[in-house]
Amino acid sequence: MLVSLALWLQAHYPEQLGFLRVFQYITFRAVMSAMTALLLGLAFGPSVIRRLAALKIGQPVREYGMQSHLVKTGTPTMGGVLILLSIAISTLLWFDWSNRFVWVVMLVTFGFGAIGWVDDWRKVVDKNPEGMASREKFFWQSLIGLVAALYLAFSVSETSNMRVMDLFFRWVMSGFSNELPPKADLIVPFFKTVSYPLGVFGFIFMTYFVIVGASNAVNLTDGLDGLAIMPVVLVGAALGLFAYVTGHAVYAKYLFLPHIPGAGELLIFCTAMAGAGLAFLWFNAYPAQVFMGDVGALALGGALGTVAVIVRQEIVLGIMGGIFVVEALSVMVQVIYFKYTKKRYGQGKRIFLMAPLHHHYEKKGWEETQVVVRFWIITMLLCFVGLSTLKLR
Repeated sequence: MLVSLALWLQAHYPEQLGFLRVFQYITFRAVMSAMTALLLGLAFGPSVIRRLAALKIGQPVREYGMQSHLVKTGTPTMGGVLILLSIAISTLLWFDWSNRFVWVVMLVTFGFGAIGWVDDWRKVVDKNPEGMASREKFFWQSLIGLVAALYLAFSVSETSNMRVMDLFFRWVMSGFSNELPPKADLIVPFFKTVSYPLGVFGFIFMTYFVIVGASNAVNLTDGLDGLAIMPVVLVGAALGLFAYVTGHAVYAKYLFLPHIPGAGELLIFCTAMAGAGLAFLWFNAYPAQVFMGDVGALALGGALGTVAVIVRQEIVLGIMGGIFVVEALSVMVQVIYFKYTKKRYGQGKRIFLMAPLHHHYEKKGWEETQVVVRFWIITMLLCFVGLSTLKLR
């Protein structure tokens, strides 16, 4: 919004307001987006927390969970609303409204946020720690993920929505031919020219898997004070750098990355997410005054997955978000092994003391803050590894 206003003022008053040219620079707007989201989160955080407490929107704790967490019962949840509002206001202020990629990420983010809102609300109103039924939640996640995947399959290689629609209709008229331009290939990091063509259906499946998988992985990680939000900030900021490079023709060519026109504008969204996340961490650090809830975790995970797909860095997302991946895998492995041993031996056995993985280390005697900070450190290292793929090829 401010970009359009600055351009209009500069056009009408070029001599007096020539300094408004600075609004054309993505780097300037990215910094301002981060600062805006950070200040909004810090300013409105206390009032949001008081409002949630007044509405008695407190976090229920599962009886079969960590006993040490029972003291957290009643802590205001759904604090992800603060994150999403800060992201929305900051992004809308500082990004170019004509950019379709930012709108796609925003729609996915708030679509998943709406699912999380319903889930959290049921937990609070019905006093049911399980919230929305898994099948219902998965259905809505799948619907949003598939719609986004179908659009992105034809948009990463085109420059306008009209071209996207034209490519889509040509695909339908051709009998669903399974070909896409090289820009839509799956890029293998650490190699200059190694990529694998996915085809339309392969791209849609992969995009769906990345978006829905990232959303649920972040949600599973959000189990300790500050555990999920800092990795989201770190990974989101790193993806913002990839977006800037991918959207810049010269940098993309130099670094052997596909040039995706318009992808650079995603840096505005990513910095807004980083700023809003840091503001939320101020209140979510141990001992947490508020939890983000599913409304925040599902939305932020979906956002990371969508950005990674647009900038063609799905594998790098798996590297930088290694904590999210391991947390999700620990739950899957635990459940599968328990069911298998129960069916074969009549009694279920466990690989981990408790899943997700952060609870396993708590059971081993680690303090909550030890688990959180060590997982942060691991994420920082993984982000450095991911960023190194920009040059190490």
